[in-house]
Amino acid sequence: MKTLSLLAGAVAVSLTTMAFADGHAEVDPAVTARQAHMQLYAHNLGVLGGMAQGKIDYDADAAQSAADNMVALIGMNQMSYWPAGTDNASIEGTKALPALWENFDNVMVISADFGAAADAMADVAGTDLESLQGAMQALGGACSACHREYRQRN
Repeated sequence: MKTLSLLAGAVAVSLTTMAFADGHAEVDPAVTARQAHMQLYAHNLGVLGGMAQGKIDYDADAAQSAADNMVALIGMNQMSYWPAGTDNASIEGTKALPALWENFDNVMVISADFGAAADAMADVAGTDLESLQGAMQALGGACSACHREYRQRN
C-alpha cells in the first residue's frame, strides 16, 4: 500500500510538472538578458524623466547616478542579446520586430545617437533641473527612435 501511495504521488507530481512546463516554454537566455537590460534602462530613465516632468523632486545626486548608469549600460557590449531567430515572429516572449535584424546598420546609428544623448545627459544631470530637462528630449527621443521602428506596439 505504501508503494502504491508513493507511485501515485510520483505520477501526480509528474503530470503537474508536465502541465506546468507545457504552458511555460523556456525563453531564450539572450531574450531574457536583453529584456533585463531594457528594464535597467527603463528604471534609470524613469528617474530622469520623472524629475524632468516634475513627478519626482529633483535630486542632483540621484539624477547624476541615473545618468551615469545609462552611460554604463549603453557602454556594455550587447551583441550577444540579439542572435538571429529571437524576433517576435520566430519566438514568443519578445517584442523585437524582424525589421531590427533586417536593418542592423540603422540600429547601430540609433544606438550611437542613444550613446551620445546619454553622454550629454551625464554631463548635466547633476547640475540643475533645467539642464536635465534640456537633455531629456534627446535621450527620450533616442529611445523612441528605436522602439518606433523595431519594437512591437502593445
